[in-house]
Amino acid sequence: MADNKLLSVDDALARVLSGAALLGEEETPLAAARGRTLARDLVAKRTQPPVDVSAMDGYALRSADLAAGPLKLVGESAAGHGYAAALSPGETVRIFTGAPVPAGADAILLQEDADVAEGAIRAKAGAAPGHHIRVAGLDFRAGAAGLFAGTRLGPAELALAAAMNHAALPVARRPRVALLASGDELVPPGAEPGPAQIIACNSFAVGAIAEGAGAEVIDLGLFRDDLADLERGIGLAREAKADILVTLGGASVGDHDLLRPALARQGMTLDFWKIAMRPGKPLISGRLGDAHILGLPGNPVASIVCALVFLAPLIRALQGDLRAGADQTEAAIAGANLPANKGRRDYMRARLSRDAEGRLVATPQPMQDSSLLTELAQSQALLIREPGDAPLPAGAPCRIWRLPG
Repeated sequence: MADNKLLSVDDALARVLSGAALLGEEETPLAAARGRTLARDLVAKRTQPPVDVSAMDGYALRSADLAAGPLKLVGESAAGHGYAAALSPGETVRIFTGAPVPAGADAILLQEDADVAEGAIRAKAGAAPGHHIRVAGLDFRAGAAGLFAGTRLGPAELALAAAMNHAALPVARRPRVALLASGDELVPPGAEPGPAQIIACNSFAVGAIAEGAGAEVIDLGLFRDDLADLERGIGLAREAKADILVTLGGASVGDHDLLRPALARQGMTLDFWKIAMRPGKPLISGRLGDAHILGLPGNPVASIVCALVFLAPLIRALQGDLRAGADQTEAAIAGANLPANKGRRDYMRARLSRDAEGRLVATPQPMQDSSLLTELAQSQALLIREPGDAPLPAGAPCRIWRLPG
């Protein structure tokens, strides 16, 4: 069973999201709206299709006329250029996909089902009323809501918004996410590290995850393991009016882990700081004024996993995303025997493949140390083990969370 002194991942996520409210809205051009979230329902400004149109290339006609013999070919209807007159009995019009159906016609005869000679057609097959006609409003009607508040805008949604005749969209304001990385051992990429120093990398991955969730990222830089310097960084986040302050490193309780004291001195209200997950047990969650605080672990893999599990959903929730806290996992089968899991939810780096039957196979990396970025870069998913899970044999069902590309 899970350690009852540690908050479960699900409970922790619920608490992180409980105080998340829409930050406000702004208008953005349709061409710049990919990945944004609608702040209000979007109503169609027109009907689609605006009139009855043909779904195929063929001949528009009265279905009742087909039994009477050849039909006189009297004109043509093309997309954007319809046939203006109404069909009289015994007449037909050559019609193309997307073209308006002439008044009087009630069916489309496919072009391959017609013999054409001397200005007339003879049908080789029938065409029932309504056959191959897209009626006006089949897709949507003017005044009806086609997209709803909280919808994240992808290619299909953008196409629908454009078809509804919207050149600009009301979207949620992007949350401002400030990144504060701390540690005397850290130097920026490109610098020459000392014997006991390493290159700071967490902010690049966490920043990418934040941007992918729709945030505007502000990298505050690197700060020393020093209360005054950390408080200076927190002050910079406030000056930037960050909606979320994400700290990287220093979230534990060692003598050099000073973030909690620094945040407390600045007035943070702490919600929790230990959760039943691996990697990522030490995670700070709280509020500092209107800003949300997430203190992620310093180990790179733990930082990235926590950003996926907690930061990305929080960013989406602040934009009103209806699926902010939705389950991101999918089914697979284990590619190796796994031992019983203990008291924390385990997110194991895993490679994905397909077996001979086409099933998705997740094979955990041989080393799961939370500092190993090579193993992470060679993985496509996280294989999830719940607290108290029994041993899992190879080939057994499991759950995975795909890593972002």
